This record gives sequence, C-alpha cells and structure tokens, in this order.
Amino acid sequence: MSNYDYDLFVIGAGSGGVRAARMAKQHGAGKVAIAEEYRFGGTCVIRGCVPKKLLVYASEFSKTFKLAEGYGWTVGETEFSWQKLIAAKDNEIDRLSGIYERNLNNSGVDTIEDRAVLEDAHTIRLIKSDRTVTADKILIAVGGTPFVPDIEGAELGITSNEAFHLEELPKHVVIAGGGYIACEFAQIFAGLGSEVCQVYRGETVLRGFDDDIRSTVHEELVRSGVRVVTHTVFEKIEQLEDGRKRVHLDNGHHVDTDVVMYAIGRNPYVADLGLDKAGVELDEAGAIKVDAYSKTSADNIYAVGDVTNRVNLTPVAIREGAAFAQTVFGGQPLAYDHDDIASAVFTQPPAGSVGLSEAQARKSFDKVDIYKTSFRPMKQSFSNDASRMMMKLVVDGETDRVLGVHIVGPDAPEMIQLAGIAVKAKLTKAQFDAACAVHPTSAEELVTMKEKWTPPELKAAE
Repeated sequence: MSNYDYDLFVIGAGSGGVRAARMAKQHGAGKVAIAEEYRFGGTCVIRGCVPKKLLVYASEFSKTFKLAEGYGWTVGETEFSWQKLIAAKDNEIDRLSGIYERNLNNSGVDTIEDRAVLEDAHTIRLIKSDRTVTADKILIAVGGTPFVPDIEGAELGITSNEAFHLEELPKHVVIAGGGYIACEFAQIFAGLGSEVCQVYRGETVLRGFDDDIRSTVHEELVRSGVRVVTHTVFEKIEQLEDGRKRVHLDNGHHVDTDVVMYAIGRNPYVADLGLDKAGVELDEAGAIKVDAYSKTSADNIYAVGDVTNRVNLTPVAIREGAAFAQTVFGGQPLAYDHDDIASAVFTQPPAGSVGLSEAQARKSFDKVDIYKTSFRPMKQSFSNDASRMMMKLVVDGETDRVLGVHIVGPDAPEMIQLAGIAVKAKLTKAQFDAACAVHPTSAEELVTMKEKWTPPELKAAE
C-alpha cells in the first residue's frame, strides 16, 4: 500500500490538469485528487478562449447586418445589450464548468475547491481548509496570469480577466499590446460599438506570426475602425475628475478613455506556490523547467501547460497532460511533439497559421518557394466591404515539402485545422495540387495556387 494520501495530486483544474487527472485514473492510478482555487475549467473555459469566442460572435453581427442588405434583406433598427450578452456568457460558462467537475467526479477523481501550495516534494497544503495532504506524484497545471506593467496608475487598468465582467460596454477603450489577445479584444469592442485605441510598442501587430498575416491583420484592424498607435508604450495612467482615465504615452501624447486594458502578455502563475521548498526550478522567464516528458527538477513532480511556457495553447496543455498520464501511469513513455502546431487568431477576419513563417523558413532552408494570393471573398460581392483574404504556402524549394500555411479571412481557423494535418504529415506542394478543389470556396485556393511569388527585393537582385 502507498504511504501517501494520493498516488497523484494535480494542482490546477484547467484543461491540461483535468485531462491528466482523468487519464491517470483510466491508466490505473489509485487515488487521484485535483485542487482548483477558482473554478473548474481553468483560464480557457472561465476567462479565456471560450468566453472570448462568444464575444467575438456577438461583435460580428454589426458587420453581418450591413452585409445582409446587399443580399436583399432590410435590416431594421438594431440595439445591443451588453448586460444580456454577459448574462448569456455567464450561463454558458457555468454550464461548462459544471461539466468539467462532474466528469472528474464520475472518473473517480477527488475534486478540491481550494488553493494548493507545496510544502515539500510530497506534501501539499490546502490554504482555505488549512490542512495538508501527501502525494507520490504531483502535477502542476496552474497556467498563467496576465502581465500588468509597473507604471504609475497601473491599478486603474484591467486585464482580459476583468473585461468579461464589465458592468457596461465602455464608450471608449484603450488597449495596450499587439498580440492576439489585444487584437481580438480591439475588434470585439469595436464591433460592439466602442471607440477603440490600440497601443503597441512595435511596428506591426502579432509579433511571431508570418509577416503577411501581421500586415493583413493590421490593415483589417484599421479598416474596422480601430486606431492603432505604434512605436509607443504606456508611461502612466491618471484618474480624471469626470471618472475617465488619461493614458500618457512615452511619445509625449495622451489618450482619455473610459477603460484601460492590458493585453501585453501572460506570466506563469508560480507566485507563492512553494516551488523552492519542493526543489522545483524555474527558467530565466519564470516558467517551470521541464524535460521532454514534462518532469521538473524534482523527480516526482511534473508540470504541463502555460506554467511551463512551451507552447501556450489549450490543446497543447491537453496533449501534454495526456502524455504525462501515459508516461507515468500508462507504462508507455510519450514525449509530446511541439512542432507544427496549428493556431488561430479570432480577429475579424480571423487568421490561421501552422508551420514555419517565410522568415523562419529562409533562415533554415537553402531554397524556399512562396505561393501567395490575395482576393475579395465571394460573400462580399454585394457589399462595399473592402476586406481581403490572404493565403500563403511556404514550401521547401528542394524537397517540395509544404513547411507552412498562413491564412487570413473568413473561416481561416476551420481551414487551418485541416491544413495542419497536411503540414504535420509533411505533404508536398505536388500532393496539395493533386487534391481536387471544392468550388466555389475560398479554401480551394490552397490547392490551386500555381505561380510562385518572388519578393520585390529578390526580383531586383535578379
């Protein structure tokens, strides 16, 4: 018999932790417990991708109403209720959170609503109940937390966590950041009727994505009415007498607004977790250091998801959690492969990306072929919407293997899921071309692009 209370104790009931706990039981783990200090479901379900996507859906209707007129529909006077939207969102999140907890209980996992911290490598203290339990194996899956800048008046701003619980839709919003969260919320608020100013330190949003995705999304932000201010950051925030806030920028200008929102990154949620007591080391970025099998520097402690800062996506945390369970309790060591993971940005229009960007490919391969197209989606034929759809294939010029696929336009996230299979399978451009197109669709461009694209600077060199 085990000398511990639990064979496995999971700290954090987000997607990764929940999957790991349930699969550990399926693999024959004895007693398994999972502790969550806030709500079951974690960041994605409670205050991340799920509620955000619901808000994206809501914000798209303002554009859809205009598009419908070109197709013969007479759209009458419209009115939007932020309170009704948030209430519906809250009901759905309650439902999903309940499902997560029920599935854990049905799997035989003990669920504990408490903050859990480490006292040593095998001892966990539950803060609210002020008791300790022991475990043979411990999995840390606590995710990340929004970064808040260290500036004067920082407490006057909110993060994406609080944005889901605003009492009313702000008339004016200033958003700091150029990543996917900043861009998505900028167009959410703009689509719902807010005036939006997005402030970014760089030149073009979405650093790390392919340059054509970056430039296309940036153009669409501006086209949707978002005022994008680049090459500057917040210097301080000041409370005004009328209740508004004044954001001072380091370029000497200022913006007065109702709501200030930070979307400038997330940090691993490791504060006061007791990692040092358990011998768990952090890397230079403050993330938990793990090996290929998600094991930390403590032999019996593992970590998955955003707290490890590998690839911070919910499906990745789920796969890491499953690999952990199979490795530790299934008797079949599995190191999850983090290459060629498809991702989406739910801007308007959305973006989808998988594999290498053009810049990354040119650094790693001697010859790179680019196939690219930009066109007006068919659905916009009867409207004055000037939005463009961009599709791009990055191909190894020597082997013909498709190294990356990048899309901006309607349904891009749906397309990139399937394109991700092709890239992961290392299919070639010739195999893409051999697939018969589905007509009329935007996706058919992925298998009909024949003409290679040459950058202007390379044309000049030729």
